[in-house]
Amino acid sequence: MAQGSASQPRDRPLDVADRSVLGEAAPFPQRVAEAPVSGMAALGHARELAGRRQRSLWGDAWRRLLKNKLAVIGLVIVAVFVVLAALAPILAPYSQSEVVDFRLTRQHPSWTWPFGLDANGRDVFSRMLYGARVSLVVGVLSQGIVLLIGVPIGAIAGYYGGMTDNLLMRAVDVIYAIPQLLLVLLFVNWWGPGLTNIFLAIGLVGWVTETRLVRGQVLQLREQEYVNASRVAGANGLQIMLRHLLPNSMTPIIVALTFGIPTAIFTEAALSFVGVGIRPPTASWGQMVGEGSKAGYVQTDPHMLLFPVLAIGLTMLGFTFLGDGLRDALDPKAND
Repeated sequence: MAQGSASQPRDRPLDVADRSVLGEAAPFPQRVAEAPVSGMAALGHARELAGRRQRSLWGDAWRRLLKNKLAVIGLVIVAVFVVLAALAPILAPYSQSEVVDFRLTRQHPSWTWPFGLDANGRDVFSRMLYGARVSLVVGVLSQGIVLLIGVPIGAIAGYYGGMTDNLLMRAVDVIYAIPQLLLVLLFVNWWGPGLTNIFLAIGLVGWVTETRLVRGQVLQLREQEYVNASRVAGANGLQIMLRHLLPNSMTPIIVALTFGIPTAIFTEAALSFVGVGIRPPTASWGQMVGEGSKAGYVQTDPHMLLFPVLAIGLTMLGFTFLGDGLRDALDPKAND
């Protein structure tokens, strides 16, 4: 009863004492206006918000790539050769087959001709620029063919497995067992020399490595939870490969293509060196190396061999550095 008498019901009407107490109570404090934010504080707040934003894979990869000094060097080398090849008709003082003066054959480098003249009196610098176009076109287009053939076959073999995997991979093993340069030579001798036939031959032979790589990547990804969930939701094999497996396999594919371009460039140079590649008067680095390495030219006129060899070496080195950097930058386990 004491407890009941101490507590007052909520529906009791207010008396005079209650009204006086409520009248003396202080009103609820109003919200204090915020102090103005200075410019430095606003800048710090903006940086904090920007740091909280989720960063994309490619943004992180680009930052890691720029931190790799060798990768940056490789990127610069590749970019320089691409620009020189694209601007060859503008930068070259002569055309690739123009004879400057037949009386000045094998002229050594000078202020007039920085790289000298070849055995036919043609400007070596101009031919180097046009040769860069041939090498880069062969490297890029052949790897495009590799991508179109190797990726679908590797994805189908890795996803379906079983008899499909066995048949496809046994065919890949047979092609892989034959030296690539020998197969390219067979194709070029069959179709004939020329720029188109060379990059077609390199692409139709070099896809087996890409196929094995994609197959191994798909074998790891096909049992992931998101793939099983997509399969349960009713997606067919083609949809799963296009939406989930191939996008998550892009990192090794891009790295493999980066390493494949210098291999294709070297293959074209080797074919032109032995005389079954690019035919004169079209300029090619491998063809220039073959001409400069003839008996007597190396000792008396080393410039004919030195500059195309340096161009081939620098291009392959640049793509190799860039490929190593991309492999490290696109690694999801890498830390900033």
